[in-house]
Amino acid sequence: MARVLLINGGSEGHINPTLGVVQELIRRGEEVVYFIADQFRDRVDPTGAEVITFDVGKFLEAFLAGGRNPWARVNGLLRTADIIIPSVLEQTKGERFDYIIHDSMFGCGRLLAQILNLPSINSCTSFASQQNSFDSLQDHLSRHFPADVIEHAQQEFQQLVSNVKAKYNVQVGSAYEVFCNPAPLTIVYTSKRLQPDGESFDETYKFVGPSVVPRSHGQFDFSEVDTDHLIYISLGTVFNQAADFYKLCFAAFSETKYTVILSVGRQTRIEELGDIPANFIVRNYVPQLEVLQRAKLFITHGGMNSTSEGLYYGVPLIVLPQSADQPLVARRVAEMGAGIHLNQVGLTAGDLRASAELLLKNASIRKACVGIGDSFRAAGGYHRAVEEIFAYKRSLGMTK
Repeated sequence: MARVLLINGGSEGHINPTLGVVQELIRRGEEVVYFIADQFRDRVDPTGAEVITFDVGKFLEAFLAGGRNPWARVNGLLRTADIIIPSVLEQTKGERFDYIIHDSMFGCGRLLAQILNLPSINSCTSFASQQNSFDSLQDHLSRHFPADVIEHAQQEFQQLVSNVKAKYNVQVGSAYEVFCNPAPLTIVYTSKRLQPDGESFDETYKFVGPSVVPRSHGQFDFSEVDTDHLIYISLGTVFNQAADFYKLCFAAFSETKYTVILSVGRQTRIEELGDIPANFIVRNYVPQLEVLQRAKLFITHGGMNSTSEGLYYGVPLIVLPQSADQPLVARRVAEMGAGIHLNQVGLTAGDLRASAELLLKNASIRKACVGIGDSFRAAGGYHRAVEEIFAYKRSLGMTK
């Protein structure tokens, strides 16, 4: 039996794929201590892991300081070191761990692996990134900001690196190391087929497909739902304050043959949306996996988690990216012929309805989605992830 320290950030899209992995590790005899934002304790508790937490408010304040240019985001992760590292070390003082699993975008994972002198595994819940592609994207995004802003941010990066090195006696070689947390083993929750340039990754990257496990959001009665013409709409759990978009959906699909299930999240009050068309079912939450098993179309923000779950069940996608890696996901969905990438700015009800009808009538798009779903299942999911973790342990001579 080995003891595992798993550290993660404060986003459902980064947490959900790890839950099946944690459950399977524990089922196979591992002890897992899961370090997570305090607001997500209830997500992790049912896995059987021991949960320790950090203050997500302080974390976000440090991460978001300094602006929104690509170098500022790297710097933000370095700033979180003084919040995350002392918290982990204090809460695990005197405890022994055999290896660490850290989220790929949670900036202190690689640093803590060095501080604790632990073999490390990278948990990648988005598309994987190699240094050359990361550097190219960083340069491309930097061109959208004034040169003096980028220069100042790069100088700040060097100062922050010096501070972290001196304070924690760690090595930081590049922005890529801070932002992507490379490790000897990287578990990627997609298939090599969907991963851009998938064949370019070496054997340290294991593409295991989505880690799909049931989530409890209460009961949902499908007995009165016309699933033959079912459209599901959700902008996820973070960037979902979108009352105007939800009203546009009403205009697009009211008085049509479609039944529409709309999940608006916790930040939107349903009564603020006004009159709801008779063919709409609007909830703050719905059991997404159960809905997707019945849906014929998924209109989504393009979060990696939601996109993967839609494709897992072979559902064509309309992707309206909001932030983060979602534009990249949207482009990849379109490239693979699995859906349409739309810009929410300037979108009309007629455009949205026309796009939906195009996808619903197109057998080749449905076939592409089913093919990607097949590649996900063949990749093995959380069972394969744990097999790869155990193989890595054996390669290091760990017998328990």
